[in-house]
Amino acid sequence: MQPAAYQPDFFSPGMANSQKAFLAASRLQAQAFKAIMRYQIETLSFLKHRYEQDVKLVDDLVASDEFSDVFDVFSSFVQNATSEYAREAGKVASIGSRLATEAANRARKQAEDTIGDMAAKTIA
Repeated sequence: MQPAAYQPDFFSPGMANSQKAFLAASRLQAQAFKAIMRYQIETLSFLKHRYEQDVKLVDDLVASDEFSDVFDVFSSFVQNATSEYAREAGKVASIGSRLATEAANRARKQAEDTIGDMAAKTIA
C-alpha cells in the first residue's frame, strides 16, 4: 500500500481548489480590464464633446462684434462647462459604484461555491 501522499485522491482536492482559484483570479483580471475600458470609453466620449465645445467657443468669440456679446458667450461657455464636468463626475462615480457591486457579487458567489465544495468534500 502506498503512503497517503502518493495516492491520487490525496492531491485532487488541492488541485480542484487551485484551478478554482486560478479561474477566479482570471475573472478578476478580466473584470478589471472591462472596468478600465469602461472608464476610458466614458472619458474619451466626454473629452470629444468638450473639445467640440472649445472649438465652438472660438467660433462664437470670433463671430461676436460687441464686448458684451463676447462676455455673454464666454460666461455661457464657462457655465455649461462647469455643469458638464459635474455631470461627468457623477457618471464616473456611478460607473465605479456599479463595478464595485458587480465585483462584490462575484466574490460572494465564489465564496459560497467554495464553501459548498468544502462541505461536500467533508461529507464525502
